[in-house]
Amino acid sequence: MLVDSHCHLDYPEFADLDAVVQRAGAAGVGAMLTIGTELSRFPGVLAVAEAQDNIYCTVGVHPHEAGRESAGGDMVALDELLRLAEHPKVVGFGETGLDYFYERSPRPEQQQSFRIHIEAARRMQLPLIVHTRDADDDTLDILADEMKKGAFPGLIHCFSASAAFAAAAVEMGLYISVSGIVTFNKAENVREAVKDVPVERLLVETDAPYLAPVPFRGKPNEPAYTRYTAEKLAEIKQISFDELERATTDNFYRLFTKAQRPDQHKGEA
Repeated sequence: MLVDSHCHLDYPEFADLDAVVQRAGAAGVGAMLTIGTELSRFPGVLAVAEAQDNIYCTVGVHPHEAGRESAGGDMVALDELLRLAEHPKVVGFGETGLDYFYERSPRPEQQQSFRIHIEAARRMQLPLIVHTRDADDDTLDILADEMKKGAFPGLIHCFSASAAFAAAAVEMGLYISVSGIVTFNKAENVREAVKDVPVERLLVETDAPYLAPVPFRGKPNEPAYTRYTAEKLAEIKQISFDELERATTDNFYRLFTKAQRPDQHKGEA
């Protein structure tokens, strides 16, 4: 099976969650990770994860929201992240990071929020989901600086950066998650960059409802379409689809240690 390692199933596009999960299963997508972007919306994210055995979630504040999400008028509280992550369905922190393209939050507040999420990931040894856009240098600088304080697991979500960025992230022990962007006609730079990423460091995702892969580009994305990204990635890596499928799924469960494979659920029944 495949795992959609990054989607937003609390969004209104997925109101009929059962149908979304059924379509995903029919396409060979056996598990999904729905991502937190605002603490104020976290109850809805958690509710989605609690509704299905094969859906897990994260808790965090997107860089777009770093200037607005607050606890008592201050930056997002580390203690709050840690408390919410105690839930068995919460398997990571984020998405967090830096977005200098839209800059919907001031850069200093994005950076501070990023570091708070990193500290949470370090303390609980749960993966950090990193969003970076037009901020590669600062993203790597912060990650490297924080790694010196103590290692933490994580991934670069929706990878669209350079081969050098990917190599630096992998050198720090991070994973690279590939989205439908890799299927876009003008994304040759992304395809070239992921060629050199070791298969044992790759995951696949949709970022649904955004970034639908070819042939659905321009339409709402959904977890079932993970397969199209995986097929393109297997082609780029020059391996069979089955090998890519096994590797990315194994990688997901190696990274997200709180998540249980569907066969584990059956074993517990």
